[in-house]
Amino acid sequence: MGDLGAVLGRLDDIRGDLTDLYKDLHANPELSFAEHRTAAEVARRLEALGLEVTTEVGRTGVVGVLRNGEGPTVLLRADFDALPVLEQTGLDYASTRRGTDPDGNDVPVMHACGHDMHVTCQLGALDLLVAARDRWAGTIVAVFQPAEEIGAGARAMIDDGLFGRFPKPDVCLGQHVFPFPSGSVGMISGPSMSAADGIKVTMFGRGAHGSQPQNSIDPVVMASATVMRLQTVVSREVAPSDTAVVTVGAIKAGTKDNIIPDQAELRVNIRSFDEQVREQVIAAVKRIVRAEAIAAGAEREPEFEPLHDFPVLVNDPAATDRTTAALRKQIGDRVHQMDPVTGSEDVGIFGTAAGVPTCYWFFGGADEEKFLAAKQARTLSRDIPSNHSPFFAPVVEPTLTTGVTAMTTAALEWLADR
Repeated sequence: MGDLGAVLGRLDDIRGDLTDLYKDLHANPELSFAEHRTAAEVARRLEALGLEVTTEVGRTGVVGVLRNGEGPTVLLRADFDALPVLEQTGLDYASTRRGTDPDGNDVPVMHACGHDMHVTCQLGALDLLVAARDRWAGTIVAVFQPAEEIGAGARAMIDDGLFGRFPKPDVCLGQHVFPFPSGSVGMISGPSMSAADGIKVTMFGRGAHGSQPQNSIDPVVMASATVMRLQTVVSREVAPSDTAVVTVGAIKAGTKDNIIPDQAELRVNIRSFDEQVREQVIAAVKRIVRAEAIAAGAEREPEFEPLHDFPVLVNDPAATDRTTAALRKQIGDRVHQMDPVTGSEDVGIFGTAAGVPTCYWFFGGADEEKFLAAKQARTLSRDIPSNHSPFFAPVVEPTLTTGVTAMTTAALEWLADR
C-alpha cells in the first residue's frame, strides 16, 4: 500500500463519532442472538457508507460487501453479542440493561468482553477504506457476527449460506481487545486460542427433609465431592507438557435450607489445544461424575448435555507473518509476540469453512500506567480486570485508534494496490 498515513489521517475526522458510537453500544448491550438494536445500528451505518447490506444472516448477523474492482477478497469480522454480567465499572456510560438468558432467567447484560469495541473499530476501518477506494482494489466482506459468546454465531452464518450468498474470501481477518497496555498489538502464530467444551451435568439423588438426611441420597454432597475431585483431572491426569483447564462455573441445587433436593446441576467448562488431550479430559470428567454418583449410592445415572463447543483457533503462520510485518511497519515495536491464550473464539470457523487462512490478533485495552504499575507490583490479576469481569472496560483511547489502525492496515495489506 502506498501512503497509508494519508488513509489513516482521516481517523482524526471520525474519532469523535466513533467514540460516541462505542459508548452507546457499551450502554446498550444485548445477549447472544438478541442483538437486534446493535444489528440495526450496524446496518444503518454500513448503508450510509455505501456498502451492500444484508441483515438477518445467521439470525441476527449483518454482512456488508464493498466491491472495488478486480482483486483479492478480504473478510473482516467483528462480533457483537454481550454477556449476562452485572456491570460494576462505575462509568457514566455503564450498562443498566437486562435480558432473558436461554433458560428464561432475567439477567443483567454487559459488554464485558469488548465486542462493542470490536464493532466500533471495524466500522471505523470501513469508513477509512471507503474514503480511500482510489488506493486499493478488491472486495471487502464485512461480517458482524452474533452469538460468539455461546460458540454458535459463526456456524449459524455459515449454515445460512454465508459463502454461497456472498463473495468467498481469500483470507479472514479479525481482532480482539485484551487486558494488556492500550496502544499495543499482540500476535500469535499457529494454535492461538484453545478449544472449549461446555457440559451441563445433572446428578440425581433422593430428596428428604433436612432433619432426616438418612432418608436421602444427598445430591448437594454428591455434587460438592465431584467438584473437588474434578480438580485432579488437570493436575494428575494431564501431562505437564500439555495444556488443559477444567472449570466448574456454576452449581445449582435446592431451594430451601431445610429441604434436601433430589438433584444438582453442574456446568463444566473444558479448555484444550490438542484433540487427544480434549478427549482425555472429557472422558475423565464423565468418569469422575459417574464414579461419585455410584459412591453416593445414586439410583440414577448422571446426565450430560453439551452446551457449546469452540474449535482451536489456528492462525495460519504465513498469513500471520505477512500481517505482522504490515502492522509493525505502521505501529512499530508496540507489535509483539504473544503466547497462546486459553480463552476461546469461533472466528476460525470462517476460515476453515472457506478453506482459506485466518489471522486473528489482539489489541490492548488497559491503561498503560496502571498496567505497568500492577505488573511491577505483581498484582495484574487483582488490579487489571480481564475479559468477562464486571469491571472490564477498555480505556477508549488509544484503544479505539489502535483497533481502527490495525484493522485498516491489515485489510490494505491483503487488498491490491492501485
